[in-house]
Amino acid sequence: MKSFPRLIILLIAGLAGNASAVTENSASGIRERKVDVGEGVSLRVIEAGQAGPATTLVFVPGWSTGADIWRQQIDRFAATCRVIAFDPRSEGQSTITTSGNTPEMRAQDLHNLLEALGARHPVLIGWSQGVQDVAAYIERYGAHDLAGLVLVDAAVSDGADGIRARPEEAAAQFKMFSVYQAHQPEYLRGMMEAIITKPQPPGAIDRLIAIGLKTPPAIGIAMLVADLFGVNRTAALKKVDCPALIIASAKSDELARQQVGASQIQHVRFEKIDDAAHAVFVDQPVRFGELLEKFVKDAAMASASSTP
Repeated sequence: MKSFPRLIILLIAGLAGNASAVTENSASGIRERKVDVGEGVSLRVIEAGQAGPATTLVFVPGWSTGADIWRQQIDRFAATCRVIAFDPRSEGQSTITTSGNTPEMRAQDLHNLLEALGARHPVLIGWSQGVQDVAAYIERYGAHDLAGLVLVDAAVSDGADGIRARPEEAAAQFKMFSVYQAHQPEYLRGMMEAIITKPQPPGAIDRLIAIGLKTPPAIGIAMLVADLFGVNRTAALKKVDCPALIIASAKSDELARQQVGASQIQHVRFEKIDDAAHAVFVDQPVRFGELLEKFVKDAAMASASSTP
């Protein structure tokens, strides 16, 4: 019998720019603010490092998470890069809106955010839902203005075609919508236990769950439908003309699909991380950081060598 994704199994078991004032932590150099991205939506943004010649890293989080899930990466790279992470619309402390909760609209938000912050030639790093957002960004805006692209442990969605290709997986996902609607806290706890398997500091998982609870379940379901089944975004992969890196969990249920996606990108490196669940950068932050650091250095050297 085909096994359903580990996340679904564990959840079932578990249930039996215009910106506001900047808030700065002087000890860490981390700054927080709200940035208007248009249409009445403001995104909560975390920044670290300084704008200038250094590479800008932009971290795009997954479903029902936010900027805070990237804290270890923010801390690691702030000394050498400008680092930006944010809560997407309807997640975390950003504006909750009943419209535009799709990768395509979040791609527009991302474009407007980069413009507002003056983030030129960034490396975009998308994880999970963030992979769909980045793919939608590439489809609309292209990759020629990017210094690099990193896709973390998610296959780019093939839209409704995926329902026909993987009917059992799709049916299981749809069944979980009613569980999430009725038992959001329990669902989110089960999700966190599925995607993060290494011990975390006291209170860390509870804080992530609290962030997830800020998204109303009806909106969360709409997001998932749009992410997974709304648009076939695989054509965007052939448009990637900047250096690219795909980092996958060796245990990913989507590993084969990620490898197929990598074959569509001209200049790509594919890396697997052992002993990690879906949030590979939380379970194995050192290894993830090493891979990202090497990619950023190689991309910068390639850019410098191609400049007249």
